[in-house]
Amino acid sequence: MPEGAHGYRRDRPRLPAAERRRQIIEISSALIADRGFWGLSMQDVADRCGLTVPGVLRHVDSKTGLLVAVLEHRDVEDARSLRARLGVGEDEIPDEWSAGGPEGVSLRQLCSATMRRNAEQPEMVRLFTVLEAESLAPSHPAHAYFVKRQEQAVAAFASLARDFSDRPEVLARHIVAMMDGLQIQWLRAPQEFDLIREWEAAAEVLFGRAADLPRLDADE
Repeated sequence: MPEGAHGYRRDRPRLPAAERRRQIIEISSALIADRGFWGLSMQDVADRCGLTVPGVLRHVDSKTGLLVAVLEHRDVEDARSLRARLGVGEDEIPDEWSAGGPEGVSLRQLCSATMRRNAEQPEMVRLFTVLEAESLAPSHPAHAYFVKRQEQAVAAFASLARDFSDRPEVLARHIVAMMDGLQIQWLRAPQEFDLIREWEAAAEVLFGRAADLPRLDADE
């Protein structure tokens, strides 16, 4: 098929490397949200950026590199949004949470801010949800990313959960599961399902019952 048959041109002005990489990541995010990772074509990304496939690869190394870049970009943007929403600095909520988790905010504040942020970006939540499901296969290029991300999320929530429960990791896992489950229901029926309201109702249950979780002996 002749170049330009789809209406995309490769004679666009050259962009600085950082700006071009950002463009590639944003276009890829939109394509993945629409088609899922396995439906992502590097040729489509190249066409929409006005580049060749080798031109795209110069900025992201490989398709796997592109996928990880999309996810990492989303995480950084979310961290910045949470800082603004909660009125804290990068010291409290860094771009990448460490095992120690965020500081200077309560667990319930952090959860509520996270869900409110997600409610504003349904396409990115859809992208994340699709990729998370696809990456359950160990062969998926994002498998390691999601394993690490879940470990970090549980550790971050658990670090703030000690005020609510003597089993903070259990509560943290329940929080992650509840968030993911509610978001799937919301994505299926966004006009009928109020994500923020449903989360706040779930939070009453989660945090209200956290103190009632049975204790486990050290050897259990």
